[in-house]
This record gives sequence, structure tokens and C-alpha cells, in this order.
Amino acid sequence: MSTPEPPPWPQCAHGATPAANPVGCRGIHIPGHTTCLAHLTDTDRDAYLASLTPGADIDLRGTTFTDLLLRALRIALHDPATSTVIFGTGRFESATFEHAARFESATFHGDARFQGATFHGEARFESATFHAGAHFRSATFRHNAHFGSTTFHGDARFQSASFEHLARFQSATFKGTARFDSTTFEQRAEFAGAAFHDDARFESATFHGSARFDSATFKRNAMFSTATFKHKALFRFVIFQNDAWFVSAIFKGDPQFESAIFHGDALFVSVTFELNARFESATFHGDAQFAFVTFKSNAWFGSATFHGDALFRSATFEKADRFGPLVCAGQLVLSGGTFGGPVTLEFAARRLECRRTRWAATAEIRLRYTTVDFAHAVFEYPLTIAAEPDPFLLPDGSELAETAFAGAPGSDVRLSSLRGVDAAHLVLADADLSPCLFTGTVHLDQLRLEGACTFDTTPPPAGWLRWPPVRFTERRVLAEEHHWRAGRPGAVQGWNVAVFGAGRVGPLQLAPVYRALRKAFEDGKHEPGAADFYYGEMEMRRRADDIPRSERGLLTAYWALSGYGLRASRALAWLGAGMLLTIGLLMVFGIAQDTPKQTATGTVPPGGGTVTFEIDKDDPKNPTIDRFTGERFEKALNVTLNSVVFRSSGQDLTTAGTYIEMASRLTEPVLLGLAVLAIRNRVKR
Repeated sequence: MSTPEPPPWPQCAHGATPAANPVGCRGIHIPGHTTCLAHLTDTDRDAYLASLTPGADIDLRGTTFTDLLLRALRIALHDPATSTVIFGTGRFESATFEHAARFESATFHGDARFQGATFHGEARFESATFHAGAHFRSATFRHNAHFGSTTFHGDARFQSASFEHLARFQSATFKGTARFDSTTFEQRAEFAGAAFHDDARFESATFHGSARFDSATFKRNAMFSTATFKHKALFRFVIFQNDAWFVSAIFKGDPQFESAIFHGDALFVSVTFELNARFESATFHGDAQFAFVTFKSNAWFGSATFHGDALFRSATFEKADRFGPLVCAGQLVLSGGTFGGPVTLEFAARRLECRRTRWAATAEIRLRYTTVDFAHAVFEYPLTIAAEPDPFLLPDGSELAETAFAGAPGSDVRLSSLRGVDAAHLVLADADLSPCLFTGTVHLDQLRLEGACTFDTTPPPAGWLRWPPVRFTERRVLAEEHHWRAGRPGAVQGWNVAVFGAGRVGPLQLAPVYRALRKAFEDGKHEPGAADFYYGEMEMRRRADDIPRSERGLLTAYWALSGYGLRASRALAWLGAGMLLTIGLLMVFGIAQDTPKQTATGTVPPGGGTVTFEIDKDDPKNPTIDRFTGERFEKALNVTLNSVVFRSSGQDLTTAGTYIEMASRLTEPVLLGLAVLAIRNRVKR
């Protein structure tokens, strides 16, 4: 609750009103007199001071104090038992202290009101105790102000005060609200070791010199919104036990938050850091928000630990060449951020969101334990996303502590989305791409995959438990195909259902994605991997709705016979079945019973002369019994094997057997060729 303005008081007879004569005396008159304390006669002043006892209420508003007058007042209120000066309620509004204002070790049992007071000399309040409110609103300190080790049991109100020299509050204790809103610190402000038990409000305060809060403790909210730090802001080893608000603050010097601990939320929204921002070894137990922050120089977060989320939405890193290594047990959000120069990012985070980020130079992102969403990111220079196999090393050679991930199954890095990305300059190393969404990625055929990049696979053969039995050929499969198949009526169990926000795409959109990834694998000389994506491409073509029925029938036959020329086992199985069928048909219908004998017939004229012989051969005939004999099997096998390699067996066949052999010579070599092609595609390098 704001303090009401004091009512007007009678002016000293020795001075005009402030409006008529600003330099006139504004001191309130002493009861029973028509002048202020400063203008009383020596006799009247001594009588008034003699009437005071330790703990008396004082009303000296507007009075001008010299060193002698203030000393006399202190003597009058001195308590011999405690050797301290004791005030009841002290009213010094608009008072002027011409020399040093010595209130060290003083005790104020009632309100201490110094609103609008002017301290021309040093203001010394060291070790003073304010049991009620301490009001210094709009006060002006033209020399050093000493409040070291002071205890404020009530509210300490310094709103709009002006400290023209050193403001020293080190080791001060604020048990009530500390209000420094719109206060101006022209030179150094010392709050090192101070303890703020209630809210500390520095909103719109201006620090022209260094602001030192090292080792201070904020037990309630620390509010520095719209504050301006024109020199160093030192918050090293500070403990923020509740929320810390730095919304729209401006740091023109070096802000240093090394080893600071944030137990509540840390809000640095719309903050501008003109020089290096140092948060090394800082600990954030709540959420840390750096949304719309501008880092014009380096952002040092080495060894920082975020137990909650770290939100850097729309942050701008103009010259930062390194970000991390840091640990984030929650979500690390860089979405909408901009990186102006070459940068290396090192994070051990549960999730990294880089949606719509802009990268104006080369960048390397090294990660552990992380799922990355890189959708719609924009970069025109090489960018690498790599999994780091070992813990990150700090500058001193020690390993970054990863206790937040204790018990995690592994430090794998997973990509959840590359939609909308131009992958021409993207390199992925040792990443798990099984959940990654690729639809909408531009220049996907130029994507470089290094190390052990893995994809999802088809479901295991648990489909045999249903009828009719279903078994999918093992191969690399995109997450979007999983989602599409899982969403179809009668889907086989084992296909992954689409997560919220993944969208739905079909074969028509997936075919070019498989085609582009196939080319990327081929350019990387990884032919077996490319074969899996060729299989996926053909599957999507066969399932698409925009192809003619005849083409779909042809592709279905190609798939059934040899798995698009990639499944040797399937082609060999069909070849074996065809050969067995050919052998069986030949044994039943094709092998002749006996080798036909040639016969010669002719007519000899009675008178001799030329004799003409006409030679004929009987048609081979099937036996009526014993068609399945070892001898007939051997002959049928010989004919079948020769037909596979386009050779004639020389075996006499029946008419049906001749047609059976012709059909065998047409189909079985094709199946053999498909099997050889499939083997070649699997072993090719």
C-alpha cells in the first residue's frame, strides 16, 4: 500500500513558502513556537531538546540540519543503558542535512520518514534498526549513503530516490518489502550479502555505476523489470528463492550471474544484454524465460543447470560463438531465435525446440539425451546436428555433471521433425531418425547422414497371430508411413500412431520423400540403405491413388514376385515353386513313355528301278501307368534345370511337355535374374 502524502505543515517564520521563495526555510515550527528548530533561539532550542527522552516522537519536517544541530538531537535521544540513539516516530520529510547525517546504530521504533529529504553530506545509517517503515521516497543523497548492516523490519521505501554517489547496502536485512522503484544510482550500488525477506522491487531503477548484489539472498520475488544497468551488474552466488523478474531490463555492462541459484521462475523477457552475459554455473530450479532477449555479445551459460524449462523464444544471439555446455532437465526452447555468427551449441537436454530459427552463419549443435524439433528452421550455411557420445568437457577439463539424467537408458539424440527445412547444407551425425517427420523438407536428396543414423523399421512378425497372417518385410521405414498405416482400417498392430500435431500424409506425399532419401544414400555410397528407401518408394507408388489400375497391377506383381527386385528370398521361393511345378507337370504330361522309333515305308516297282523310302516318327505318348518313377523324375529335373538357363535338354517330350518347357524357359530365368539382382542390391558398395 502506498504511503499517503504528508499534510501541509506550518512554515517557519524565518522563511517564505516554497512557492514564493524556494530557498526559504520550510521547517515546521516547534510546538509553542513560531519557528523551526534551526531558527529557535539557543535558549528555546536547549529547552526543547532537554524535553526529549530516548524513544520520543520527533516531527522536524522541512528542517535544515547542520552538524551541530543533528549532534545535539542525537545527544538528547541517547539512551545510556544501550548506548544507542532511540527514536519513536521520526518525521524528517523534506529536511535538509547540510553536513554528514549520522544515524549509525540508531533505532527507530516508529516510522522513519525521510521523504524528499536532501543529504548534502554523507548519510550514515550503518547498523541502524528500523522497526516500522523506513520512508526515503524521492530523497536525494548528494554524497555517499551508508546503510551497511542496517535492519529494516518494516517496508523500506526508496522509490524515486537519487543516490548521486556511493549507495552502500551490503549485508543489510530487509524483512519487509524493499522498494527501489524508479530509483537512480549515479555511482556504485552495493547490495552484496543483503538479505531480502520480502519482495525486492527495483522496477525502472537506473544503475549508472556497477550494481553489486553478490551473495545476496532474495527469499521472495526479486523484481528488476525495466531496470537499466549501464555498468556491471553483479549477481554472483545470489540465491533467488522465489521468482526473479528482469522483464525488459537493459544490461549495457557485463551482467554476471555466475553460480547464482534460481529456485523459482527466472524471467528475462525482452532483456537486452549489450556486453557479455555471464550465467556460468548458475542453477535454475524453476522455469527460466529469456524470451525476446537480445545478446549483443557472448552468452556464457557454461555448466549452467536448468531443472525446469529454459525458454529462449525469439532470442537474438548477434555475436555469440558458443552457447553451453549446459544441462536442461526439461525443455530447451530456441524457437524463433536468430544466430548472427558462427556458433557452437552444446546441450544435454530432454528436448530441444528450434522451430523457425534463423542461422546466418555456420553452426554446430552437439547434443546428449535430446529430442530435437527443427521444423521450418532457416539456414544458408552448413549446419551440423550431432550426438555427443561422451559427457561435455568444461574449460578446466572436468566433465559436465549430468545428474539430471541419472538412470536414463542412453544419451541418444532423436530428431522429431525436419519439415520445412532446406536440407542442402544440413549434416546429421549419429542421430536417431525413427520419429522424424520429413514431409515438406526441401532438397532432401542433398541431406548428409554421417555415422550411425538410424530409422524406424516395420513391425515384428507378430502379425502371424491374426488371420489371414500378415508379415512385413524388414526394412527402414519413415515415421509418416507408420502413422499412415496405423490410421488405415484394419491396421496391423505394431505400426506407430501419429502424435498430436504430426499431421496426416499419404502415399502420394511419401513417395518423393523416399525417392529423395534413396538418392541421398546413393550419393553417400550406401547402396543397401538406398535399397530400403527404393522399396518404400515403390510401396508408396503402388498404394497411391493417382496411378492407373494396369500400372498398379504391374507393381503388385513386381512386389509379389521379388519385392521390387530387392528380396532374393522371395524370388528364389517363386523360382523353386515354379521348378517344382514344372517337374510335376513334366512327370505327368511331358515325358514320353518310350523313345519313338523311326519307320521306313515304300513301294518297289515290279520292273526294278528307283526305290523311294518315306521315314516317319510316331508322336511321343504318355504312359498309362507308373508316371511318378525315379527315371521320369530325373528326366523332368534335367529338362527343368536346362530351361532355367535357356538350354535344351534334348529330351523327347510330348506335345504338352513342349509347351510346359517353353513356359518354364520364359518365367524361371526371369525369377532367377530377379534373385541375382536382389542379392546384388544388398551386397553392392
